[in-house]
Amino acid sequence: MKRKASDATPLTPAVFYILLSLNIKERHGYEIMKQVKDDSKGKVKMGPGTLYGSIKRMLMDKLILESEERPDPKLDDERRRYYQITTLGRQVLNAELERFSQALSIARKAKLSYG
Repeated sequence: MKRKASDATPLTPAVFYILLSLNIKERHGYEIMKQVKDDSKGKVKMGPGTLYGSIKRMLMDKLILESEERPDPKLDDERRRYYQITTLGRQVLNAELERFSQALSIARKAKLSYG
């Protein structure tokens, strides 16, 4: 039975921001960590343990995959692993964004202050 993307939500902040980062472009681990910090305005800080633990689970869940394409070896460290979002990963990210959108709509209707 094929699972639905919405069954994978809610996402942890780490997984959400990793998918958001990889939705823009393929990245290696350190680049993902920097992008997550920037995108979350420093609220989500992940060390190597959180990052690579999340990546390992995301690879197993087929949300991301290790990229086979590499930059020019003269410009890159051969030890780096690059990751890209999969179609399922993009569907899961979109399902999470839709969940956020619905929650925001409810908050606006209730005139909640969130800014």
